Amino acid sequence: MLLIPAIDLKDGKCVRLRQGRMEDDTVFSDDPVAVADRWAEAGAQRLHIVDLNGAFAGRPVNAEAIRRIAAAHPDIPIQVGGGIRDDDAIEQYLEMGVRYVIIGTNAVNAPHFVGDACSEFPGHIMVGLDAKDGKVAIDGWSKLSNHDVIDIAQRFEREGVEAIVYTDISRDGMMQGVNAEATAALARAITIPVIASGGVSTLEDIRRLCAVSGEGVMGAIIGRALYEGGIDLVEAQKLVDELG
Repeated sequence: MLLIPAIDLKDGKCVRLRQGRMEDDTVFSDDPVAVADRWAEAGAQRLHIVDLNGAFAGRPVNAEAIRRIAAAHPDIPIQVGGGIRDDDAIEQYLEMGVRYVIIGTNAVNAPHFVGDACSEFPGHIMVGLDAKDGKVAIDGWSKLSNHDVIDIAQRFEREGVEAIVYTDISRDGMMQGVNAEATAALARAITIPVIASGGVSTLEDIRRLCAVSGEGVMGAIIGRALYEGGIDLVEAQKLVDELG
């Protein structure tokens, strides 16, 4: 079970949103590289970075901050999402040292883009599926589509994506606990790994995700709980190691 600290970027700063609302943000640091340093020193084995401005603009906006993080930590795999809508954006990130790019809204709006990206950049493409009540949300969570999350995940599995990042948007940033049941149900329906996101707020959440890791849940993205002290990364990693 990978524990993956989240670094959400808005206007060059490290923030956290509640349920994806740009107007409901908390600034945790003006220096994203220092934040990455902190998680690296705590033993992070991967970092999850989201360009929040990019998600709404439809193009990379905080790429310079991401480049600086990648340069500072070349040995830590980085996965980036937010505003990745074309091959140029993917290439830009991979060239700066990002390991994985996460396609979100465009995966739903232009599904052929995912298959093309998997062919052109094999081994580097993930899909982010943000869902509520089993339906996929798009456009920065502002719209709920008619797509069933399991059906669309199975399609992207056939396209060749590396993993699915699954977020229960009703819980993201709300410190209400992870939806381990829905995450495990998705993981059982596909053979590629699922990374849980949204609501991971206590060690008990991590324990629950470890219990379903054998079903294909390979990691957990942790955001607000790390920044507000609800989860200590060193302590959480120790728990994961103990649970095997």
